[in-house]
Amino acid sequence: MRPTRRRFLAIAAGFAATPAMAQRHSWRGRAFGAEIAIVLQGSRAQTGPALQAAQRVIAEVEAMFSLYQPSDLVRLNRAGWLVPAPRFLALMQAADRAHRLTGGLFDPTVQPLWSALSRGEDPAAAAALIGWDRLRFSAEDIRLAPGQALTFNGIAQGFATDLVAEALAAQGVDRTLINIGEFRAGGGPYRLGLADPLHGALGAISLSDGAVATSSPLATPLGETGHILHPRARPLWSSVTVEAETAVLADALSTALVLAPLEQVREVRRAVGVRRVLLVDPAGDLTSL
Repeated sequence: MRPTRRRFLAIAAGFAATPAMAQRHSWRGRAFGAEIAIVLQGSRAQTGPALQAAQRVIAEVEAMFSLYQPSDLVRLNRAGWLVPAPRFLALMQAADRAHRLTGGLFDPTVQPLWSALSRGEDPAAAAALIGWDRLRFSAEDIRLAPGQALTFNGIAQGFATDLVAEALAAQGVDRTLINIGEFRAGGGPYRLGLADPLHGALGAISLSDGAVATSSPLATPLGETGHILHPRARPLWSSVTVEAETAVLADALSTALVLAPLEQVREVRRAVGVRRVLLVDPAGDLTSL
């Protein structure tokens, strides 16, 4: 699945509420098929090495999980088997948690369905291949069921965001705003503009420490319902924004909860690490949990 830019959170006034603007440094680049940005504060002697470390992490994660270069993920999808590197295993574990939290709505095995729809094929055969519970993984190996393939485009950007935050903190930089499709902040508050792709600007949220991600099924048109796919569920919300302790959790849940009825969203909201969920329905009405 081609990475989608679920960036309806904009850096409306990212560092407006923070002091020492003379020590602000930033970097922009491309990864996961779109522009990314890191803004931080500190001395140049401190922030220069920190940004270099962040760039290395981004490149390493993209090389591991991209569907468009010879990555570990591509090798797994082709062979159906892989001995996972520690980071690959960590992302599998994060995906497994999201799968369980959402009652199976978060499911990286949808890649064959996406491929079939993108080629204009009948999706029935591909839909029959989907099922996270059909694969097996451990520290020793990952084994897909016959015909299965994975996509991590609903979680890898958040995973990379958290690793970048860790890399910056290891360099002693803790006043940061990281945007790799999902946002993670440290040392805020920062104000982020919230918008829906169909209904426009909806206001702003304040983020001090933690992460936020927004997903919308129509961000990337695909078939009748957009790019967020599941064999037994269809999108119920125009967009979903999740604020959580980590970007990997916010990323995965914002993707899956697009498919979830309100009562299920309420249950997920009570999970450890989830702070807030904002739902925009097809009429443009906003619900905050």
